Amino acid sequence: MSDKVVFSPFERRASLALSAVYGLRMLGLFLVLPVLALGVADMPGGQEPAAIGLAMGIYGLTQAFFQIPFGLASDRLGRKPVIAFGLLIFAAGSFIAAWADTVSLLILGRALQGAGAVSAAVSAFLADLTREEVRARAMAMVGVSIGLSFVVSLVLAPPLYGAYGLEGLFLLTGGLAVLAALGVLRMRARPPVDTAAGDVNLTRLTPEAIKAWPLLSHSQLWRLNLGIFSLMAVQTAMFVAIPMGFADLGLPLQDHWKAYLPLLLIAFLGIVPPIFWAEKKGRFRPVFLAAVALLALTMLGFLAAEGQGFVVWLVCVALFFTGFNLLEALLPSWVSRVAPVGQRGLALGIYNTSQSLGLFTGGLVGGLMLAAHGRAGIFWACALLLVFWGMMALGLKELGRRRLSTQPSPSIGE
Repeated sequence: MSDKVVFSPFERRASLALSAVYGLRMLGLFLVLPVLALGVADMPGGQEPAAIGLAMGIYGLTQAFFQIPFGLASDRLGRKPVIAFGLLIFAAGSFIAAWADTVSLLILGRALQGAGAVSAAVSAFLADLTREEVRARAMAMVGVSIGLSFVVSLVLAPPLYGAYGLEGLFLLTGGLAVLAALGVLRMRARPPVDTAAGDVNLTRLTPEAIKAWPLLSHSQLWRLNLGIFSLMAVQTAMFVAIPMGFADLGLPLQDHWKAYLPLLLIAFLGIVPPIFWAEKKGRFRPVFLAAVALLALTMLGFLAAEGQGFVVWLVCVALFFTGFNLLEALLPSWVSRVAPVGQRGLALGIYNTSQSLGLFTGGLVGGLMLAAHGRAGIFWACALLLVFWGMMALGLKELGRRRLSTQPSPSIGE
C-alpha cells in the first residue's frame, strides 16, 4: 500500500466547508481589531485606558469561560446545532456593539461576541469528519483560513472604518457570522467510524464521558494545553511589538499589510514539507519540538535585529510566522488524537479555553513588558516562556504513523 494518503472527496469538502466557517467568523473578529481602540476613544467615556483595554480584552475572557460548555454541549447535542447557535450569539453581540452609543454597551456587545465560543466544537467536528492520517492537513487548512482572514482584515479594516465607522464594521461582522451559521446548517455529514475506539454515540454519553478532571490531569493533554496557552500568549505579545518595529523602520501603519501578506504566504508554504514529512514518517514529536525551538531562537533574533535594518526584521517575522503556523496546525490535531473519542468536544473545549486565556495573558504581559522594558522586554518574556514550554514538551510521546482507515468515506452535501 502506498504511503501517500490523500483527502477523500468527502474529507476535502468537509475541510473546506469548516475552514470557510472558521474563516468567516475570524474575519468578523479581526476586522474590528485594527481600529477598535480608535473607535472606543471617540465614544463618551472611551478616553480612559481601562475602558479601551476592557473593550479589547473582554472578548477573550468570555470566550475562555464558554469554551468548555460549548465543547461539552457539542458532545451531547451534536456539533451542527451547537456551532450554529454559537455563531448566532456572536452575531447578536456584533449587532449590539454596532448600535452601542456608550462604552459600556460596546463592552457588553464584545462580551457577548466572546460568549459564542465555537472553536472547540468546530475543531471537534473536523476531527469527527476526517481520518487520522489526513487530520493534520485538515487542521492546517483551518489555520490557513485564520491567517488569510487576518491578512484580509489588515487590508480592509482601515478603509472600511473610514467609510462606515465602527458601526459598519460591527454590522459586517454580524452578517458574516450569520452567513457562517447558515453554512453550517446546510452541511449534511455523517462522521466516519473511528476504528480505534469503535462506533461512539455522541448523544448518549456515560457519566464518565463528561468528567473534565481526567482530561485536565492527562499527562499528554495538559502539556498540549500549556502549549496552546504559550503559543497564543506569545502571538498576542508579539503583535504588540511587531507593528511597532515596522513603524520604527519607516513603514506606515496603513502599509503594514504589504509586509504581512508575503511573509504569511512564505510561512504557509514553509509548513507544508514538515507536516507531510511528519505524517509520512510518523515523526510528529521532532517537528513539534523543532518548531518550539525555532520560535525561541526567533526571539533572540528579534533582540539582535533591533537597529539592524528592514531586511533582518523581515526575516525574523517570517521565521516567527513559520514556527507559529506550524505549531498552530499540529496542536489541535494532536489533541484530537490523544483525547478519548467520546470526549473530543470537551477536550478541545479545555484546549480552546487555554487558548483564550493565552490571548488575554499575552496582551496583558506584552503591555506591561513594553511599559517597563520596551520591546526587548517582550522578546525576553516570550523567549523564557518558550523555553519553559519546550522543557515541558519533552514529556510528549510520539504519536506514530497514522493508521490507514479501512472504512469508506461518507458523502457530504449529496
